[in-house]
Amino acid sequence: MAESETLRRAVPADASAIRTLTHAAYAKWLPVLGREPKPMTADYDQAVREHLIDLLVVGDRLAALVETIPMADHLLIENLAVSPDFQRRGYGRRLALHAEELARSRGYSEIRLYTNKLFAENIALYRRLGYGLDREEPFKGGFLVHMSKRV
Repeated sequence: MAESETLRRAVPADASAIRTLTHAAYAKWLPVLGREPKPMTADYDQAVREHLIDLLVVGDRLAALVETIPMADHLLIENLAVSPDFQRRGYGRRLALHAEELARSRGYSEIRLYTNKLFAENIALYRRLGYGLDREEPFKGGFLVHMSKRV
């Protein structure tokens, strides 16, 4: 029997679980960057209060999350993370599409995100989902890749 899947908005009590999942999801990038990626250093107690964080819970375990920030003219995906235990199941794609629907439901015609240029598999996923490359920006000795998509 398949485990139940629930998508719900995060509440302040979820901050610790969000931090734990994010650290696990981004740990593979530590040797690539030589430092913690930005999502590993975020204050999730504050983020839960100020941003929209949607959680995908499978059974009783937090499997994935998408953190978005409403901006003046677009919705920004600040963080999309999938627990290593739940990767390769389409949850990243599912939450990216959820964020696009969230953008549309809030009246936005564009969604944006950024990622490290060294995160090639992330860039490839976003390209497959229809995101275009907008620009690169120097960041902590490397480059951020800014991407966007009309929704």
